[in-house]
Amino acid sequence: MEQFDRKKHWENMYNTKNLNEVSWYQPTPETSLEFITNANLPRDAKIIDIGGGDSFLVDHLLELGYSNVSVLDISEKAIERAKQRLGEKAAKVTWIVSDICEFQTGEKYDFWHDRAAFHFLTKDSDIQNYLEKVGRFISEKGLLVIGTFSETGPLKCSGIEIKQYSMDDLKNVFSEDFECLNCFKTDHRTPFETIQNFTFCLFQKSNDFF
Repeated sequence: MEQFDRKKHWENMYNTKNLNEVSWYQPTPETSLEFITNANLPRDAKIIDIGGGDSFLVDHLLELGYSNVSVLDISEKAIERAKQRLGEKAAKVTWIVSDICEFQTGEKYDFWHDRAAFHFLTKDSDIQNYLEKVGRFISEKGLLVIGTFSETGPLKCSGIEIKQYSMDDLKNVFSEDFECLNCFKTDHRTPFETIQNFTFCLFQKSNDFF
């Protein structure tokens, strides 16, 4: 069986679909923004959006005055599109083209946001890899927001399988190094007028990875 090429899949997706033709399109990512603004972070806090692609979260963060924002995505095309949209403001963002499973950095992030990548990791080895990365790359007492499809949400996205998570599932996955501060479910209305149910959890780093 041919091994699935994650990067090729997402490059093709962003080369063939417009921004408002994908299910995750959100002109104003209200839930994500609420997490960040409620955290009362200093404006120079290190924030990273995992699987951010060409989403509008970075636009809103820049408008709010956050000055140390990174966006990681496996698709170079997605990041190119975001840069084009932002114009001169794109220079204020650190752009990272990488599969999250291969990502390496010397940075420690104060706020790690992911409503796009984690639920696509269906292999236990990839999930463990992700857990090791958040353990290493989030600062002491740093915050982690994970948004996934819930146990009543879709089984697939963009034509590929995902892993569903209940609130208890997410809490258990991250319990070794993180304390859960908040967890809830919310509906996302797609551009096609369908409803996708998400699980969102906010965690705080509780253990020193080292």
